[in-house]
Amino acid sequence: MKKHLLLSCVCVIFACDQTKKSEMTETVAAPVAAIKPEKLEKHGDVRIDNYYWLNERENPEVIDYLNKENEYYQQCTAHTKEFQKELFEEMKGRIKEDDSSVPYLYNGYYYITRYEKGKDYPIYARKKGNLDAPEEIMFDCNELAKGHSYFQLKGINISEDNQWAAFAVDTVSRRQYTIQVKNLVTGEVLPYKIENTTGGSTWAGDNKTLFYTRKDPVTLRSEKIYKHKMGNDVAKDELIFHEEDDTFNTFIYKEKSKKYLVIGSSSTLTSEYRILDAQTPDGEFKLFQKRTRGLEYDISHYGDKFYIVTNKDNATNFKLMETPETATGMENWKDLLSHREDVLIEGVDIFKNYLVVSERSNGLNKIRIRPWDGSEEYYLPFDIETYTAYTTTNVDFDTDVLRYGYQSMATPSSVIDFNMKTREKTVRKEQEVLGGKFDKNNYEEKRVWATAEDGTKVPISMVYRKGIKMDGNNPLLLYAYGSYGASMDPYFSSIRLSLLDRGFIYAIAHIRGGEDLGREWYENGKLLKKKNTFTDFIDCSKYVIEQKYTSAQHLYAEGGSAGGLLMGAVVNMAPQLYHGVIAQVPFVDVVTTMLDDSIPLTTGEYDEWGNPNEKEYYDYMKSYSPYDNVTAQEYPNMLITTGLHDSQVQYWEPAKWVAKLRAVKTDKNQLYLDTNMDAGHGGASGRFEALKEVAKEYSFLLDLEGIQE
Repeated sequence: MKKHLLLSCVCVIFACDQTKKSEMTETVAAPVAAIKPEKLEKHGDVRIDNYYWLNERENPEVIDYLNKENEYYQQCTAHTKEFQKELFEEMKGRIKEDDSSVPYLYNGYYYITRYEKGKDYPIYARKKGNLDAPEEIMFDCNELAKGHSYFQLKGINISEDNQWAAFAVDTVSRRQYTIQVKNLVTGEVLPYKIENTTGGSTWAGDNKTLFYTRKDPVTLRSEKIYKHKMGNDVAKDELIFHEEDDTFNTFIYKEKSKKYLVIGSSSTLTSEYRILDAQTPDGEFKLFQKRTRGLEYDISHYGDKFYIVTNKDNATNFKLMETPETATGMENWKDLLSHREDVLIEGVDIFKNYLVVSERSNGLNKIRIRPWDGSEEYYLPFDIETYTAYTTTNVDFDTDVLRYGYQSMATPSSVIDFNMKTREKTVRKEQEVLGGKFDKNNYEEKRVWATAEDGTKVPISMVYRKGIKMDGNNPLLLYAYGSYGASMDPYFSSIRLSLLDRGFIYAIAHIRGGEDLGREWYENGKLLKKKNTFTDFIDCSKYVIEQKYTSAQHLYAEGGSAGGLLMGAVVNMAPQLYHGVIAQVPFVDVVTTMLDDSIPLTTGEYDEWGNPNEKEYYDYMKSYSPYDNVTAQEYPNMLITTGLHDSQVQYWEPAKWVAKLRAVKTDKNQLYLDTNMDAGHGGASGRFEALKEVAKEYSFLLDLEGIQE
């Protein structure tokens, strides 16, 4: 039976004058989704989902509900529209519109990505031999994007003879890319299209064989590797490899040395590779090391050896091993850099004369330079604790120059060329912050440590304007992610200045579930230890309140995707700590989603969240799943965002969550669902369109603080 009830909501609107907040109220009808009970039963447990029907993407009633939520959000925030425009122009004004990347040399050409003033999308270009050579525009995405509300180009892959460029386009935002090939000599785009791919591809050494990965059309799992011969009908492309285990994804690439094509298969806990000489693309791929449950490894080729970053032999934080290219089974692997309990190896870059190792120690990035000739190794020096350093585009094998990036929460990002032989550093580019108002000396950044309920010390990175008084009255935005071993390193954002310059403190909580403090940090925030992620964030929130950085009346929280799950969990567990919460594309219906193996990503997620087909994991998931644990209590002010075409977190999860919150919560605080009807997981595609979405979020926070200028 449908219920077409409308609930009146009081939207509280604050005037700009903070010293004298005048309030005016406006009654706006909030949409209420029809209740259509669906009985969901597993392990003898019955759940009644009143909003299960919202997963019918093509149902006009669903679209109508989403549109009504959008209208409600627009009406309730109408008083902030001008402020949103001001914020947008302010943020846009700090960005150099005619910006370009630092050129990098690959196979005789310098490659450059640049933007033109007033345009949303990048232009990909190259110059032959030197930077004074004429520019060859490969792709002008501003032209290609015309007529599309969403546009994304990725996977540009140049053949070794420099003639052909494979590229991929998505105009829906569902991450199903169409691959095409362009002749860079004539400018002709070949007429055939390869649909439903990951966007990635790689050329064999013969310059006419292209390998690519196709997705399952329903689950969107990357499952099949195909081989295309130039001039042949795409329909006749040969299937080279089929990853039949639905908990794995597959991909293909070429080694930096250009000698080998590599097919990879990976799940959360296990990896496997196959190799083939790139000059013989019609040969058979050879298994490098068969998959063994729990064995993770990555391979890099150099000379007559492969170098392997792996967790073999219980190397929790990974170690570096080597093996002859003719004997790749793990019985032949030998230690090169041994496992260390306090240092995580995140990856390696191979050069002709140097091995560069990216490490993480005590939550900080380290870059280790190790000459192959056995001479002294060393680390790049970094002085503060709120920085991020990382190797970047290092495609040239025969060079002494390492390119890396550096930034901190108060220092704009830089691209730096470091001569590993002379140890000379050249800053190739530092991000420009336009507008004439930014001075990094006006900001203070620091790392502090909160104590979790089990005694674990959790780091928090923060930045704020110098001189603010720590009296509990400062607004503070606390951000976190906390899943998949993804580390949330401190980073600079010119956009964020719009909060900092209005008195906000911005902080990142490096909670368990990420890999910020090593592999154990991740292991202790997943599966049956997932709740550590949520309690860590709550304890970080309590810490910043106790230390008078802020108070519950001025504390805000933000997270997206799996970080949106975090937001959903903490507002159920400790809603009193937060004045406002932003949940971007939140993964909040954990049990139902993980039981549906037709939904993209589900089966590959079992090693992260657990398989709810097993009762132990079902019960644990149900105990924290935000949607299942909505209860009759007061919730903070909340802004929840999603995209209709999201392939990572389906739009119906936040839609159902909002519908249930509206029906159950006991407060009159703001609750908004903002659905981008044209986009997916990443939001709007244009660089400036994306700023409009940030302006919405910032205006939500600033409005709650009574700041309207």
